Amino acid sequence: MEILWVLMALAMFSLVLLPVLMRRRAGIQQVAPGDPDAADPANYGFLRQEELDIRMPGPDHDLLDVLDLVQRTQDYRSASQLLAGTEVEGERRWQRVQAFAGAASLELQQRPGGVSETPGGQWLRVWRAEKPKDAGSAAVHAEFLVQQAWRTSTPGTDEFRIIMEEARAACDEAALLSPGDPVPYIIELSVARGLAYPQPEFEKLWLKILDRAPSHMGAHLAALHYWCEKWHGSREVAYSFAETAAARAPQGSLLAAMPLFAVFEHLPEVNLVRSFYQSEVVTKAVHGALFAVHAARPDDPMLAHVRHLLVFFLVRSERWSEAMNQLVHVDGHVGALPWTLTADPAADYAIYRALAVAGYEANGGSPATLSH
Repeated sequence: MEILWVLMALAMFSLVLLPVLMRRRAGIQQVAPGDPDAADPANYGFLRQEELDIRMPGPDHDLLDVLDLVQRTQDYRSASQLLAGTEVEGERRWQRVQAFAGAASLELQQRPGGVSETPGGQWLRVWRAEKPKDAGSAAVHAEFLVQQAWRTSTPGTDEFRIIMEEARAACDEAALLSPGDPVPYIIELSVARGLAYPQPEFEKLWLKILDRAPSHMGAHLAALHYWCEKWHGSREVAYSFAETAAARAPQGSLLAAMPLFAVFEHLPEVNLVRSFYQSEVVTKAVHGALFAVHAARPDDPMLAHVRHLLVFFLVRSERWSEAMNQLVHVDGHVGALPWTLTADPAADYAIYRALAVAGYEANGGSPATLSH
């Protein structure tokens, strides 16, 4: 028993000591803010932490302008017009549906309403009531219900199941209103995960998406969650799904980055092995994502998602220069994995950014040597 306690104490000591040893080995020393040797992210044109936008992974000025207008006026019409003019099969429509639904859900959380107060997200309810045949409003409503289920209830409870069943019906309605649109089925992927669809039923749903948008990155990421070990698959199944998607990716597709997302979904909760992020599986996935980023269109809506995850892995791998090269492309918007999994996405992102800057400068880098 005494040996067990000693081993536990050593493990806890390693958790505390390991980050310190890593910083020393990388040549990074913590100094007080304002110290002449302190690395300053502002020297690279990076925004202050409080200025970072947590709503989106990257810029979508039309969406942000409409979101601001809708939330300020509580008038849905500009949102309806924006979705009506957005390509049905593309990644951007899926991101915009998520953004509108998320905005309504957060409004409702902040202003649940009462005797003398209108509940938040009222514009979405009015939109659905006044435009019942609007495919955009139907999709946003379905995604809103999904986000409400995950945000306000616990999987496995009756409350969660009731909201998810309502979301499932809303997905069916949205699909009928826009037959060639993959978005309602992509939304249902989250329902399938929450309600534990049997694998044959999930695969039938997945085929409907492949028929409409076979290279849709957002759809693949949503499906990956179902196949993960913590839900209804395993590490091996999730890796196989991601690697198959990468192997079949057309030229210029970001699907080549899927293995990196699979690795992220299966990171160990406690990692005492410093070399894990230099391991073959991580290195191979990082290289695949770097290749995908290099080959992708500069205006690909999913590009920022991949860059943000690369920042996480490149910093953990102490590949400071490569991390900085990703940061210059995404800084300003942090609404992406892995930051959105934390209570304060901007703060978490800022920590990794500061580590990248410090590591870059400790190895001879400077604003003058960083290419934009």
